[in-house]
Amino acid sequence: MHSRFLTLAYIISVLLTTTLSGFASEQKGGVTIGELTATTSEKNLILFCTLKNSFTEEMIEILHSGIPLHFTFSIELHKTAENWPAELMTALTFQHTMVFDTLKASYKVTVEEEKNKTYSFHSLPEAQNAINEINGAKIVELSQLIPDKLYKLMVRAELYKKTLPMGLRDVFPFFSWGDVETDWHSIEFKY
Repeated sequence: MHSRFLTLAYIISVLLTTTLSGFASEQKGGVTIGELTATTSEKNLILFCTLKNSFTEEMIEILHSGIPLHFTFSIELHKTAENWPAELMTALTFQHTMVFDTLKASYKVTVEEEKNKTYSFHSLPEAQNAINEINGAKIVELSQLIPDKLYKLMVRAELYKKTLPMGLRDVFPFFSWGDVETDWHSIEFKY
C-alpha cells in the first residue's frame, strides 16, 4: 500500500513538473509589452502600448469553455533626477476582460480604463487585439508635470493566474503555478 502511494505521488509530481515547465517556457519565452508610447492630449499624459505573444492554447481553451480571461495592467509614473531617488507620482491598475458568448459565438472585451466600455467581435484575432492594447489611457493631468523635468513611465501586465486544485495544494505545497506576467517595461521622457 505504501509503495503504491509513493508510486502515485511520483507519477503526479512528474506530470506536474512537466506541465509546469512547459507552461512556464511557453509564456516566459515570448510575452512582452511593445510599442510603448507616452504622449499628451489637451489636458493629460496618455499611454499607448500593446502586449505581444500573450495567448496560449490553454488560455483559448479556457476562454471557449466559458471562463473569462482577465489581463491586469499596472502603470507607474515616476519623476526622476540625477543622483536623486525617483519619486512615484501615480500608480494605476486596470483590467481588460474577455468573455466568449457560446450562444452567439462572439467575443466581448471590456476595457476598464475606458469607463468599462465593452466591444463585441466575431473573430478571436480581433478580440485578442482589443484585450492586448492600451489605447490612450489617461495617466496624469499635465498640470501635475513640471516642465524640463525627467519622468519614467513603467508598465507591466499580469495575464493569467493559475493555482493547483485544492486537494493537490496540500500534497504538493512546494509547487506554485505562479502568475504569468511581463517584466516592467519603461520609457523615459522630458516634459
